[in-house]
Amino acid sequence: MIKTTLLGAAVALAPLAAFAQTTLTAETTTPGSTPHYIDTTLAAVLDSAGIADLQITEGATLTNSVQAVAEGRLDMAPAPLILPFLLSRGIGPYSGVGAEEGAELASNLRVLFWNAGSAQIFGYYNSNPVEDIRSLDGLRIWNGPPRGAALTSGRAMVQLLGGATDGEDYEGVQSPWPDTVPSITGGAVDAWTIPEGLPSGRQIAIAAAGGTTLFDVPSDLLASELGQQILAAPGHAPYSVPIEEFRAAYAGNDITIVTDDDSFDSFATAFGQVVNASMDEELAYQITKAFLEGEQRFVEGSPRGPYLMLSFGDLDGVSQGACSAVQVKMHAGAVRAFEEAGHMVADCLRP
Repeated sequence: MIKTTLLGAAVALAPLAAFAQTTLTAETTTPGSTPHYIDTTLAAVLDSAGIADLQITEGATLTNSVQAVAEGRLDMAPAPLILPFLLSRGIGPYSGVGAEEGAELASNLRVLFWNAGSAQIFGYYNSNPVEDIRSLDGLRIWNGPPRGAALTSGRAMVQLLGGATDGEDYEGVQSPWPDTVPSITGGAVDAWTIPEGLPSGRQIAIAAAGGTTLFDVPSDLLASELGQQILAAPGHAPYSVPIEEFRAAYAGNDITIVTDDDSFDSFATAFGQVVNASMDEELAYQITKAFLEGEQRFVEGSPRGPYLMLSFGDLDGVSQGACSAVQVKMHAGAVRAFEEAGHMVADCLRP
């Protein structure tokens, strides 16, 4: 990328002075989402440290954002890890790219840090309850944006709960992220499934139009063969929060939480903050170092902070949703930042 390449020669002499004048472009999801909180907090951290001005476009479709980073047209984006996996094979939303070009593009992606703070939930309005979440045939269910990782996870959730297939057993309804809340509150669907952080501003907004009920994945379904396959699928990671903490996060809102045990269990959407492999190593190092040093700001800056499941410690690869089907690597500068902070980085994450 031109910005970072031209800076490379000056970085060694005066990194902070150079980075203070660096403008980086980023795309993220809509306000109220986990990626949006992380990206806007990162922008504030980088600005405070005098490293870079991160200019963020909101409401993006991350499928497009990840490809733009891989192509060098965008500096940074939060990537659901299923997207580098699909891009590397030229399948799914990247079928038009093809396997050969997709593999080449995916090889350009590098991760600075990781998170798995968005868990798949299933919900409905109490005024129009679903009689049995294990029997979803014939319903209209909002299950994601028109394409991408969230739609894949949403379809997996409905399949796991009710054994239902989109377009055959139920009618899947999709809309761009900015239209999610009005699509649901407008009464066009019977239920919805969305990957959400805790607490979710989106779920609070939906409940403002009428009381809602949210479900995790029942224990027997999560432990089933299909449940374990979904947990281990590219882009997923296990998610569990004590039920009282989960309920407390929505206290004061007309939201009922249903689970069959003492924890809210589901599968998380594993994310990596991706940049292009051509990003200058010193710049990647300074960004990641600022991220690690800003841990308190990330954790305490929002009620959802303690549940973001960001990687501020050792990286074994598996806990981050990588090092199996997903083979995306970290940027060398990021590895250096983690190691200097005293954290272990698994060999499978090294570029």
